[in-house]
Amino acid sequence: MAKKSKVVRYERQNKLIAKYAVRRKQLKAQGDYLALSKLPKDSSPVRLRNRDSFDGRPRGYMRKFGMSRLNFRKYALLGQIPGLHKASW
Repeated sequence: MAKKSKVVRYERQNKLIAKYAVRRKQLKAQGDYLALSKLPKDSSPVRLRNRDSFDGRPRGYMRKFGMSRLNFRKYALLGQIPGLHKASW
């Protein structure tokens, strides 16, 4: 489990990215990089680190499922991820 402060920061950063998305797109289209640099740093989507939606773990993130490898394995074995089942041969 990640620290609560990291999870809260991740959520706050997501809100900032959504808030400034249109403005960033307009400024990039105009080529106004001076005004773009004056926007908050955390409004840049490049700075966002993907985190597990259940416990906030930043490493081993599986983009397709939105969770870390540990939670993916746990929920896949329990049969709680639709369309997945354990391979056996």
